[in-house]
Amino acid sequence: MTPPAAKDIDVAVVGGGSFGTTLASLLTEQGKHVRLWVRRGEVAREINKQHTNSRYLPDFKLPSKLKATCDLEAAANAPVVIMVVPSKAFREVANQVGTFIRGDQVLVHATKGLERGTFKRMSEILREETCSLKIGAISGPNLAVEIMRGNPAGAVIASHYREVIQDVQELFAGSRMRMYGGRDVVGTELGGAFKNIVAMATGVSDGMGFGDNTRALVMTRGLTEMVRFSTALGANILTFGGLAGIGDMMATCSSPLSRNYRVGSGLAQGKKLEKIIGELGQVAEGVPTTEAVYSQAADLGLEEELPIVCAVYGILYGGKTTVEALTELMSIPVGDELAALRSR
Repeated sequence: MTPPAAKDIDVAVVGGGSFGTTLASLLTEQGKHVRLWVRRGEVAREINKQHTNSRYLPDFKLPSKLKATCDLEAAANAPVVIMVVPSKAFREVANQVGTFIRGDQVLVHATKGLERGTFKRMSEILREETCSLKIGAISGPNLAVEIMRGNPAGAVIASHYREVIQDVQELFAGSRMRMYGGRDVVGTELGGAFKNIVAMATGVSDGMGFGDNTRALVMTRGLTEMVRFSTALGANILTFGGLAGIGDMMATCSSPLSRNYRVGSGLAQGKKLEKIIGELGQVAEGVPTTEAVYSQAADLGLEEELPIVCAVYGILYGGKTTVEALTELMSIPVGDELAALRSR
């Protein structure tokens, strides 16, 4: 029988990458009692003894009161659990969390990706692998390094349950991350995943030496493709005018702190994808997301409406050079700029 939620823990963060560690640090600084779950014992010991996470946040000291653990049961035994695990490992960890979690705990995620092969969103996986009903998704323009530097930021907690929104907002209240509420879980998750594709495209543009005009073109048309694709799957078009849409895109598509932007920039410089990923040392969710979105778009008959997605897919998986992909992209006939949006 699963024990009741631990009274000495306010929140558990599952995932010790850059953003998981950042959220855990932010909440600890707010006086919350946080448990950060990490896979490897040496990482937990480093966080607990040296107050650093040298692999993912090498330039920052972590709060001394932040406690890490490899014991998932201890971490999951909290009233609020935030999962920040890469999409490729998300189902595995969600299944393990499901062994311990109860239906009355709040279970949210901050993973901006889609499951390869199934196209499942992370909230769908949480519903399948756990008994929790109180599920939500956090997304927004949240570059981990900037938050660790002390810069203000904002995000959206989207859930079908008002209680989830309120609990997460209360958790972050008073912190430098303003947490807005929303009900469009589909749009919030798809926006966070899709913008990584556009970030790779702007990285390619900048890496090829083009300027602000070209980046603005790619971002704006990328936003249109995000809306076309996501609304076809049930998202609310209004979501993409907020933090989970254009807000996240503005940060990710123009910053060298963005891993997906750096992937695109590296490809434009002629580097092999494997070398770029190796240099990053972290997951770039846009790479598998491109494959997932391209496949789903084909099933929906939307390929012709997503030329930027097709261009990025061609570079990553079709053997095209960045020059070839850009040439094809610029040769597509133009029409009414807002026609696709008016029909949504």
